Amino acid sequence: MVDPQRDIDRFLGLAGRLGVRITHVAETHVHNDYVSGGLALARVAGAAYLVAGADDVAFDRVAVADGDEIAVSETLRVRAVGTPGHTFNHLSYIVSGPDGPMGVFTGGSLLFGTTGRTDLLGSEHARLLARRQHRSARRLADLLPDGAHIWPTHGFGSFCTVSQSDATASTIGLEKRSNPALRLEADDFVAQTLDGLDAYPAYYAHMGVRNIAGAGLIDITPAHAADAAELRERIAAGEWVVDLRSRKAFAQRHLAGTLSFGMDGPMSTWLAWMAEWGAPLTLLGDGCEQVAAAQRELARIGIDRPAAAASGTPREWADGDAALLDEMAVASFTDLAAARAERVPRNLPAPDVVLDVRLRGEWQAGHIDGATHVPLPELPRRLDEVPPGTVWVHCGSGYRAAAASSLLQRAGRRVVHIDDDFDHAAALL
Repeated sequence: MVDPQRDIDRFLGLAGRLGVRITHVAETHVHNDYVSGGLALARVAGAAYLVAGADDVAFDRVAVADGDEIAVSETLRVRAVGTPGHTFNHLSYIVSGPDGPMGVFTGGSLLFGTTGRTDLLGSEHARLLARRQHRSARRLADLLPDGAHIWPTHGFGSFCTVSQSDATASTIGLEKRSNPALRLEADDFVAQTLDGLDAYPAYYAHMGVRNIAGAGLIDITPAHAADAAELRERIAAGEWVVDLRSRKAFAQRHLAGTLSFGMDGPMSTWLAWMAEWGAPLTLLGDGCEQVAAAQRELARIGIDRPAAAASGTPREWADGDAALLDEMAVASFTDLAAARAERVPRNLPAPDVVLDVRLRGEWQAGHIDGATHVPLPELPRRLDEVPPGTVWVHCGSGYRAAAASSLLQRAGRRVVHIDDDFDHAAALL
């Protein structure tokens, strides 16, 4: 197992179904975007726990370094390769069988079409680590045949990457033709890498510390069940009561004062980034399965237990009191264009403010003329900076705008949620 997430029951279950024993658990680096399940898995499975010897950790491990080889079986060998860049002590693991190298676990080094970002240990190290990242990618390309598979830990929507890729598989040969680290000279790669770095989730500050200390087992049993009266009390106290249903369902009807972070998007990333770390969270889902899935996602990033949870419908959460229910107006960019031309469609309220909650890099790449910009992660502490009047809120696809709209609505603002792809806003730029 390489770089396992914290809910290790999945890996133990898979090993059982395959009829194999987990003998080694390896970390490519001290992770900054999630709490590792490596230590707990190694202890439960009785496996060797491989961690870079150069990393100062607070638990016993098998210290490994560049060039070390591990015999997993008579025919399977793993070689540690020093690939600094994403972190100073980053390792990759080349897996070889009887016919030679088959692939490499690259962690946050060489990814699909990109590399891991180099500023997570501090912006002052970003340039140096970007240069090392370039060298490390070239080293892997030199060590491995073109047909060797790349198995990264990062990517897949993580903010640990310099850029995003839709690829689901790759090889050294494919990366040689497309990856900037293997196509650009060092100076150009460094400049492009640094230029591509945008904000990353605030909760990352807690992940590395937790992983250096070593995380234990998690508890993902059902959370305390809250009734309608308790939900009202928590909302009145200003706590975050989170609606996990889709943003479309939220817009149609929701418990007033709740916040939209649907499981149909990267819920844990945005919720953990925006909510005060350690503050109580209450989860509302349309069923126990949805709440359980959210608990699992949140546990992976160190939010171990929600304060409470409830499943069902908004009417049930309001105990049948219609006065406690709310809805949200939804529009498209076509509607916004018509409204700006004083042809407000479908009885929507006219916009006094257009609020863009995308990140700074997205805003700089193009934005609606006259829009107000507050990146979503900053909105909870900058609500009073949103100009007065009816606010039409947009992001890049609609998911983040739903969260922002719910925050504004909870604060008493009149809101229209633009649930649309930003590509459709071309006429408004």
